[in-house]
Amino acid sequence: MPKVKTNSSAKKRFKVTATGKITHQKSFRRHILTKKSKKRKRGMRIDGQVHKSNMDFVKRLLRLK
Repeated sequence: MPKVKTNSSAKKRFKVTATGKITHQKSFRRHILTKKSKKRKRGMRIDGQVHKSNMDFVKRLLRLK
């Protein structure tokens, strides 16, 4: 039997916490930061959580389900 592979792009983008939640980095933080407020940039440092509507899809990519 061949092994089932994890989606390579998904394993780079998502991280599973100890409690089983899946986190991701916020978008719009790469460039053109001068026009964004400090408050907005500070909020983008914090990892976001995958929404429950996308949870099944992301788990299937990571082979958790």
